[in-house]
Amino acid sequence: MNRWQHLIDQSNSIIADGAMGTMLQQAGLQASDLPVLWNVDHPDRVQAIQRAYLDAGAQILLTNTFNGNRFRLARHGLESRIDELNRAGAQILRAEVEAYLKRNAAVTVEPLVAGDMGPSGELLAPLGKLSFEDAVAGFEQQARALIAGGSDVIWIETMADLEEVRAAVEGTRRASAEIPLIATMTFDTHGRTIMGIKPETAAATLSGWGVAAFGGNCGNGPDEIVSVIQKMHAAMPAAILVAKPNAGLPEMVNGATVYRATPETMANAALQLRAAGARIIGGCCGTSPAHIAAMARALKD
Repeated sequence: MNRWQHLIDQSNSIIADGAMGTMLQQAGLQASDLPVLWNVDHPDRVQAIQRAYLDAGAQILLTNTFNGNRFRLARHGLESRIDELNRAGAQILRAEVEAYLKRNAAVTVEPLVAGDMGPSGELLAPLGKLSFEDAVAGFEQQARALIAGGSDVIWIETMADLEEVRAAVEGTRRASAEIPLIATMTFDTHGRTIMGIKPETAAATLSGWGVAAFGGNCGNGPDEIVSVIQKMHAAMPAAILVAKPNAGLPEMVNGATVYRATPETMANAALQLRAAGARIIGGCCGTSPAHIAAMARALKD
């Protein structure tokens, strides 16, 4: 039995991790830095964040590869390092999970390494210049490297366009016909994605593509994603739904982005999300290990 199926069979509410980007910023990442480079330049700092999420109770953790596709790396002249950076991202998280299991011998359900794939940063034709086939090829290359590095699942996140999700799904399937897929979109524009996709439309479409779990991430905070999950659950009641909201609305304070939601606020949100139909629950921007620990305690009680 694969690790994904074992986790699904053994866990009712599954805890995902929190933010990587905002945690890296606290660890010293500058606005001009490319986060995926830290997989080789500062792997110890990346692993320290992942270790904290594991100790907080996270059962699915995303690799530090959100911007690791060829389209984003090409802007920095790093397209030749796609395989290296993505493979390293999966390898260091795999090593951290193995170390966690050695420290916690009584754990019976292994945490999963989720190979993280974010948007291309381009508009697909006919709205933009990126062809569907080029998008598929780019996501295939990233997925292959993430799988080679030891990913248990591929997690496609923060998407606005269903066609781009389809390209990422098809690219992953070219890399592996069997690896489980999770997909989350961002519904931050009056309950829709910025491209106008409604939660119920996304749910029906993603289910038809054989995605193992799907839902929403990022956005304008927990209240928004509660509504998204409710609509998805009504449309596809048997689906495994995912909720990974930001820790509240971002605010600019002295030039820095601040998220105001406390661990207690996010713990209450986790209970609301479970009641709405979410089964995999974590956090996005602004969410720390302290938030995830509070959410894990709330869902366990």
